[in-house]
Amino acid sequence: MGIMFNRLILNRDRRVNALIGTGHFLSHFYVLCLPPMFLAWQRAFDVSFWELGISVALMSGVTALLQTPVGFLVDRWGARPFLVGGTLLMTLSISAMGLATSYWQILALCALSGVGNSVIHPADYAILTGSVNRARMGSAFALHTFSGNLGFSAAPLATASLMAVWGWRGTLLALGLLGIPLVATILWQSSILVDQHRQPVARREISGAKLLLTRSMLLFFVFFLLSAMAGGGITAWLITVLHQVHGLDLSAASSALMAYVTGATGGILIGGWVVDRTTRHLSFALTLTVLASLLILLVAFQPMGIVATMVVLFVAGIMTGASRTPRDVMVKDAAPPGQIGKVFGFVSSGLPLGQALVPVPFGYLIDTGRPDLVLVLVALLLLASMAFAGSARVSAAHEPVAEAAD
Repeated sequence: MGIMFNRLILNRDRRVNALIGTGHFLSHFYVLCLPPMFLAWQRAFDVSFWELGISVALMSGVTALLQTPVGFLVDRWGARPFLVGGTLLMTLSISAMGLATSYWQILALCALSGVGNSVIHPADYAILTGSVNRARMGSAFALHTFSGNLGFSAAPLATASLMAVWGWRGTLLALGLLGIPLVATILWQSSILVDQHRQPVARREISGAKLLLTRSMLLFFVFFLLSAMAGGGITAWLITVLHQVHGLDLSAASSALMAYVTGATGGILIGGWVVDRTTRHLSFALTLTVLASLLILLVAFQPMGIVATMVVLFVAGIMTGASRTPRDVMVKDAAPPGQIGKVFGFVSSGLPLGQALVPVPFGYLIDTGRPDLVLVLVALLLLASMAFAGSARVSAAHEPVAEAAD
């Protein structure tokens, strides 16, 4: 009987992970399905490249801006209705872009898609926390992050391939409609999507709004911000650095970047497996981050052949990817019961903000003739992020409990 019960729980966990992971895949996929549209939109609407860039910035900016207030709504009213509504709005907005007759309509729909996308992180983490067996929480969080990375990776090539057959309008219509079966499945399987657990209000209370201004949550926010800046810096500028500093041709430098990205994506799953088997999450993440930083510094200062460069960056990618799941679990452990939505909505808004800040300092280093310092800055940001993570973990252990609902 016990074995049968465990199998039922495991099967339910897998179904929950599949549903939530598919939604997270689409949310990331939709962001990067827009850049392949740029040349077609330029011809169709006669707009400049900076105007085209507004589309992606608008979608990401609205998402980052609304994640925290949506988190409050998720904590108050439950995650499932917001997950359904947000996913539906996101997918229909993408489809509607295929019918646009002017660029301002594209921008308005990007903003609407951003509104729908803002639901994903607060709702996903609230549902995963309440639905998945605690012993497999690390794996669930890892699969969630992994699915999002797959969405980013798959979007450009899939979109460009479909455009060659259906054009940009048909491609957007088709891609948007991919979300409809997901919404229907979420409604059909809603009984397995259990919301986060709530507990009675503790005597030492912090209101939901004040919770986000506590030292631990602000430190976690900066942790996410710096991590995103480091990640964005290496993915955006690694090819330029390897070409200008070490003389690798663009093909070789692109292969090196692919090695890093592949390692980082696979490392996420490794991190989830380890997190389920240890409670030393901070030590695990700190060790991996320090080692990854040293490898990145090795690439910065030591000229190597393409094979050696790819191997070093692949290992560095595995380490940075594996450190991401402990990050999410530490935030979950610091969030009081019933407050997961607002906490993840707030701290994860540091991710798009960090990526938005990346171009200025890194671009300045390259413009001033110091591309050799780009990877140094990446390593320093990674190390600084762990200093904030450690401080956040210590602060969370000494702060009063937040109230169960706000």
